[in-house]
Order: sequence, then C-alpha cells, then structure tokens
Amino acid sequence: MLATPNLTGYQAYQKSKYETASPHRLILLLYDAAIAKMKQAIELLEAGRTAEARPPILKSQDIVCELLACLNEEQGGEIAQNLKQIYFYVVRQLAMADIRKEAAYVKEALEPIMSLRSAWQEIGKEAGLGLRG
Repeated sequence: MLATPNLTGYQAYQKSKYETASPHRLILLLYDAAIAKMKQAIELLEAGRTAEARPPILKSQDIVCELLACLNEEQGGEIAQNLKQIYFYVVRQLAMADIRKEAAYVKEALEPIMSLRSAWQEIGKEAGLGLRG
C-alpha cells in the first residue's frame, strides 16, 4: 500500500523531531507520551472498555521502563535512586491497573509522572535549554 505524500512528510517530520532533540527534550517527550497514554487508559477504564485500555497501559509501562533505563545511577546518585523507586512504583501501579481493570491505579501512577514532568521542564528552563510549555 502506497503512503500519501502528506503522511510520508508527517512521518519524516515526526522522526526528525526525535532524532534532533536534545537528551533533555527526549526525556520530556517520554514523560509527555506516558502521560497521554495513561490519560487514555483512564478514560477507557472509566468507560468500561477494559480490553481497549490494555494497550495504553502496557505502552505506559514500556515508556516508564525506558525512563528507568535512562537513569545513570553513578552520576545521579541519590536522585537517580529516588527516581528509580518512583518509576518502580509507577510500573507496579500500572500492572495492578492491568490486572484489576481499575482506573484508580492508573491515576496513582499518573500523579508522580506529571510531577516529574513538571520538574524536568523547570530544570530545562533554568538551564536555558529553551523549553516551552
């Protein structure tokens, strides 16, 4: 099946957005993606569409695992250790959401991710990385 020119251009734009992003921006994009997937899962679970909620829950877990893999415990020290514990908590909450099919678990996972995203964005502003909302 041939792709339309507009779709191909959009896909190229999306790919270059990630390939040219700074490491700081990439982490911000991971947070944004995790938040979007968790919100989607919450909506689906609250609507009783549990089977449809599973893919965004699993994608959220994958993203948080990627954030976990990005941690440098040698350089990050205590901060990296604390983030590791938060990420493990989030992954556990998402696993419980998948098992129990309850939005409350996703909501509990979403709170720390949103807080971390906000803090990460502020760090970028303070460091002069030119990040915007």
